[in-house]
Amino acid sequence: MTDTRSPTLTMGPVYYLWDGPKWRDFHFRIADEAPFDTVVIGETVCSKRQHFIEPHLAEVTERLEAAGKTVVFSTLALVTLERESRQVRELVAESDHLIEANDLSALGLLNGKPHNVGPLVNVYNAATAKLLAGRGARSICLPPELPFTSVERIVADSPDIDFEVFAFGRMPLAISARCAHARSKGKIKDNCLFVCGEEPDGLPVKTLDRQSFLALNGVQTVSHTCQALLGELADLAACGVSAIRLSPQDCDMVAVAKLYRTVLDGTLEADEAIGRLRDIYPAAPLSNGFHHAREGAAWVARARDVASGAMA
Repeated sequence: MTDTRSPTLTMGPVYYLWDGPKWRDFHFRIADEAPFDTVVIGETVCSKRQHFIEPHLAEVTERLEAAGKTVVFSTLALVTLERESRQVRELVAESDHLIEANDLSALGLLNGKPHNVGPLVNVYNAATAKLLAGRGARSICLPPELPFTSVERIVADSPDIDFEVFAFGRMPLAISARCAHARSKGKIKDNCLFVCGEEPDGLPVKTLDRQSFLALNGVQTVSHTCQALLGELADLAACGVSAIRLSPQDCDMVAVAKLYRTVLDGTLEADEAIGRLRDIYPAAPLSNGFHHAREGAAWVARARDVASGAMA
């Protein structure tokens, strides 16, 4: 339910293939140092990656909860095999944690049970949000491509639902049954040798005229640019958004979380935070175009934004 309190911070699931120890240690540091209220864990993109994190799920969950974080388990974004279907059914049936649905099959299994809805489910209007809430959804993370005018309208028309906004990270754009990442390296999906692990932040894709375009992450396609809604946090809070979601990238996510928290708390100006964010995550240009009803890769500068590289 929306209110006037400052939004909380949610860390989404790691979309990329990181080896087990790196994934574990990353979450241990998040537990000990980052101001997240909720952390979503679990494999979301490719079920073949599950065995990398499976040995560490219990200890990561315990460490996060001991630090006072709420742990939510993510479902797969695309279920194509019986093995994957069984995995989701078992998670829904056996987990005593809140579950975040990332596709319609998970929503069907979760009908009538409290759950969250992730940004990979297309919730584009209040009618859809209300339908999902009636089936048990407690919180909905709106897709990153929604402009602020749509976010504002959905939140205003659904005052009894908690909404999150995807405010940091390469934006999830598409997912496929085939693996373009493996194909790009001469492999096939069934014998990929986990080559996606060679790019812990995604494999850059360029157009024929060598312009940066997208990034591949196994079967998932993400944006080349990194969504960064630091300058927009005040408006999001004012319209009633309950939580701000940061999607993990291969950078210092503790520093990223602290930046967002200080801006939300009003102790750091957004313009200064934007400059610091570019230093923390130089791998991708920042963007906020979708928020402003522009192309997603655009950077729409505020009047006081004098950070280098900004484009009006």
